[in-house]
Amino acid sequence: MNYQTFEPCTELSTLIKCYWTLESPKEETPEKQIIVPDGCMEMIFHYGDLYRQYLENGTSIIQPKCFVFGQLTRPLEIEPTGETGIFSIRFHSNGFLPFTTIPIKAMENKTASLFEMFEKEGIDIEQKILTATSTSERIQLIETFLLHRLTDIKTIDRIVKSTVDMILTANGQLSVEELSKQTRINRRQLERKFSSAIGLSPKQLSKTIRLQATLKMLLGKKFTSLTSLAYENEYYDQAHFIKDFKELTGFTPKEFYGNNLKMTSFFITD
Repeated sequence: MNYQTFEPCTELSTLIKCYWTLESPKEETPEKQIIVPDGCMEMIFHYGDLYRQYLENGTSIIQPKCFVFGQLTRPLEIEPTGETGIFSIRFHSNGFLPFTTIPIKAMENKTASLFEMFEKEGIDIEQKILTATSTSERIQLIETFLLHRLTDIKTIDRIVKSTVDMILTANGQLSVEELSKQTRINRRQLERKFSSAIGLSPKQLSKTIRLQATLKMLLGKKFTSLTSLAYENEYYDQAHFIKDFKELTGFTPKEFYGNNLKMTSFFITD
């Protein structure tokens, strides 16, 4: 499995976290993969074979070739159906807002087609990305497309951006009350701003960022026990740690560490 990340151009760096590609040959016995929420929306292009997505009711669907995935608040289970070839744009937590034509909150745990989002221009960029022959060509195409649509970067709320920065710096360990105090804006206003700009509440984004920090420690084996891991990431107690962990990964910390660490390592963001 070949996973690579690429930096965006300077003009888009405040909105796009990275571009990434994933390529892998067809597996005789494909493994299900767990995608853990990371607080970022993604625009995904399958130039390889498609992926099967498992739903909460036990059924499954085949993902489309190209789509935008809204914010995740629960784990996503997928499985390759053949040879993998993915090109994706990972936006910063508040980075997709200047481009969206759909309320971001309405996209929670859902996909939107590029036609639904951008109409004819969405179909055009799909075709160009899917027929491109290199990652550099795909990056050039998508940056031209996004810069053309970027009419007003002031869409990004200053309060939202500064609060997101605080959450990231603190690895999700600040309470909403503390965030409200530091930004000098009341909790209800802050939650409204986050809902429209990010699609998550400050509390949900903090929970997601804290889990990402915890998973990085798991990957790096920078802990002596799961109890110490919970303590270092400032969970109230072990029960709080297990509850949040299972909500966002579908497993307890012990189950996850034993069975799912390898397949999730590609989806832990920096």
